[in-house]
Amino acid sequence: MAPIIRTEKLRKVYAVGKERVVALNNVDLSIEKGEFCCIVGQSGSGKSTLVSLIPRLYDAGTGSVCVMGADVRAWPLDQLRHVVATVPQRASLVSGTIRSNLTWRDEAATDEDLWAALDMAQASEFVRNKPQGLDAPVEAGGKNFSGGQRQRLTIARALVGSPQVLIMDDSASALDFKTDAALRRAIRERSVRGAVEGGLPLTTVIVSQRVSTVRDADMICVLDHGSVAGLGTHDELYASCQLYREICQSQLRREELEGQQGSAAPAPAPGAQTAPASVCAKEGC
Repeated sequence: MAPIIRTEKLRKVYAVGKERVVALNNVDLSIEKGEFCCIVGQSGSGKSTLVSLIPRLYDAGTGSVCVMGADVRAWPLDQLRHVVATVPQRASLVSGTIRSNLTWRDEAATDEDLWAALDMAQASEFVRNKPQGLDAPVEAGGKNFSGGQRQRLTIARALVGSPQVLIMDDSASALDFKTDAALRRAIRERSVRGAVEGGLPLTTVIVSQRVSTVRDADMICVLDHGSVAGLGTHDELYASCQLYREICQSQLRREELEGQQGSAAPAPAPGAQTAPASVCAKEGC
């Protein structure tokens, strides 16, 4: 069975004035159905460009992006973006109500659907505390909500309509660590439940600057100046990839780092996809 997402020799070049900037350079990446994949790298490494090419927010220069075995250029855009839901870096809400914002992807969604999405996004508590609930007003840009609340509402909106792929482009940065962890746990539970119920598990791709967010991923992709510097689990990359190790060392407490040597990734659930062997393509990793 083909990976649910595959990129091959993916290259994207931007024109900035008279200069040409290589955002991605020959990126090969395979993400299996139901995997929890995180993408990390320094600012300008190509993370947002990579995930924007999956729902075809714009096209690659050369190479290919395939979703469910088909090149994204062959998909009708409305169908592709029903399958692949994207949460942008900047939380974007429109004037109306919570309900009208949540049903943007699926106008036929029921209240039960909306509350299920809010529960997963860790947003149901503050919405229930609104006197109007789902019909509470939303000002243009969501100015009447905090940054964390706006992010949780945009995540909930993406989850309405049961997408098969969820892309979060550094879209939980305003959440505290406890809420961020609860969100990731709820997404994993949704994926397992989807598989048990006979549907497709939710495949999740997260761009994040937080090591605490990415360290329990099934696979981590490290980007460096548009190229893949490493692929593997947290423990594999910490042992083999200098760039990833530097990112960890800049964030994690000393006692956490001392526990890296000899630590083992949790055993996968029966029948779960295992993470690929660590690969580090950059010299010095």
